[in-house]
Amino acid sequence: MVRPVNSPVTTAFGKANADNRAALVGYLPAGFPTVPGAIEAARAMAAAGTDIIEIGLPYSDPLMDGPVIAEAVHRALTAGTRVADVLRTVEAVAAAGVPVLVMTYWNPVDRYGVRAFARDLARAGGAGLITPDLSPEEAAPWLAASDEYGLDRVFLAAPSSVGERIATIATACRGFVYAASLMGITGTREAVGGQASGLVQRIRPHTDLPVAVGLGVSNGAQAAQVAAFADGVIVGSAFVRRLLDAADATDAAGAGPDAVAELTAELAAGVRRTVRP
Repeated sequence: MVRPVNSPVTTAFGKANADNRAALVGYLPAGFPTVPGAIEAARAMAAAGTDIIEIGLPYSDPLMDGPVIAEAVHRALTAGTRVADVLRTVEAVAAAGVPVLVMTYWNPVDRYGVRAFARDLARAGGAGLITPDLSPEEAAPWLAASDEYGLDRVFLAAPSSVGERIATIATACRGFVYAASLMGITGTREAVGGQASGLVQRIRPHTDLPVAVGLGVSNGAQAAQVAAFADGVIVGSAFVRRLLDAADATDAAGAGPDAVAELTAELAAGVRRTVRP
């Protein structure tokens, strides 16, 4: 059984649980619509009720990203967003008082230098990394660097993961365990994957860490559905869709932060439980 360590992320989950609700975890990519615009939008999410924020590191080969996030990431890269901009975004959002994790594919971290990335992320006030394409068996340099700098490491468990695999993932995690609600790429869905509840139940015997569900949640009703069985609700594409719509509007000035704040308020209401599971 893996016990939680003292982490700002785990603490945020604990505070949400004490309020009889699931934690709300929101994702936005750095650099979209601009670096300052992404910071403003993320800070608006924090002010409106997001407990933890994931900042995406734009990458040219986003294998797990659906069309909405891929489009935003493409625009960020085209505008010249770099790792330094990601770290600047982390620093600015962390200053708002919310734990910040970087969601990233492994190649940019490897090219930057694993220990150097951990060092610079810690200096920026980041809480850790979510690494969707890194398996625990290949993560030795990251496990060592995250230990050295006190950073969380979040790995993903899939509906297809068997018990032994889930145990390996849970043991390697710190902060929380990410339960993917379905197989496939990111994106909003009409309904949350039906396997999500069962996956959370299969993860729980292997860890005392919080378990959060991501992929597919887009509105307050779906957030309430997931909050009934998970410790956290992760929302990404729905937030990015709001920013894309605002960026493409003719009267876009200031619309992006307002749009993500509006969605945050709806989701924050949804994660509140009327009855504990």
